Amino acid sequence: MKEIQDREQLNRYLRAFQLESVFHEPLLPHLSLYSFEQGDLICTQGQAPEYLYVLVNGKIKIYTTSSEGKTLVLSFKTPLEVIGDVEYVRGTPILNTVEAVSSVWTIGIHYRWLHKYGKDHAPLLQFLLEIITQKFYIKSNSLSFNLMHPVEVRLASYLLSVTSDESDSRLEGQQSTVSLSDAANFIGTSYRHLNRVIRQFCIKDLVERDKGVIVVKDRNGLSALAGHNIYEHNRGKGGTRL
Repeated sequence: MKEIQDREQLNRYLRAFQLESVFHEPLLPHLSLYSFEQGDLICTQGQAPEYLYVLVNGKIKIYTTSSEGKTLVLSFKTPLEVIGDVEYVRGTPILNTVEAVSSVWTIGIHYRWLHKYGKDHAPLLQFLLEIITQKFYIKSNSLSFNLMHPVEVRLASYLLSVTSDESDSRLEGQQSTVSLSDAANFIGTSYRHLNRVIRQFCIKDLVERDKGVIVVKDRNGLSALAGHNIYEHNRGKGGTRL
């Protein structure tokens, strides 16, 4: 994580995502702009939260880890998204780990300033309410999405989500928090069926598989197959850096 000392850029993000009224004047001096590199952890499951982050550029993945050390990817998010909102409202430890899939920029503010200047600020509370209810709405629909779309569409969307144009478009099951078994669980299919679909993708030259590594060769082809990425839901304007 790196703090970016650029108030003009921060203000541009506030204007672009219409957040000026959400973070009113008493909160403004306490806002900071942070950047994360691909693979950086923004927050870790079980830790005590300190900051509320607003994702304004890039892509993140959210996953949970079991007591046995197994991980399961839960979702992918692009701007506009908030990290630490549920924990702020409920006063609980961090629910899930959040990791940068690409280079990520966020606006961050410490909880103590939210408690001091934001707990009675209606636009901020309304903003958090909208964000949290949207998360539960998406979660409630995820099962029906999986049931409605064939495995080929689900896998294409998954591969588009875990890779980006900024990355080398590689999935390494042994060296990453994302494994093929996680992929099978995430898209709701068996490991055996997933392997069959991957073989079909290899034949179509969409991906290449070698020693446990999947390389995405044709993102445009995957996008055409997916139609749209069913695992990503944008609330606001896209992820272009201002």
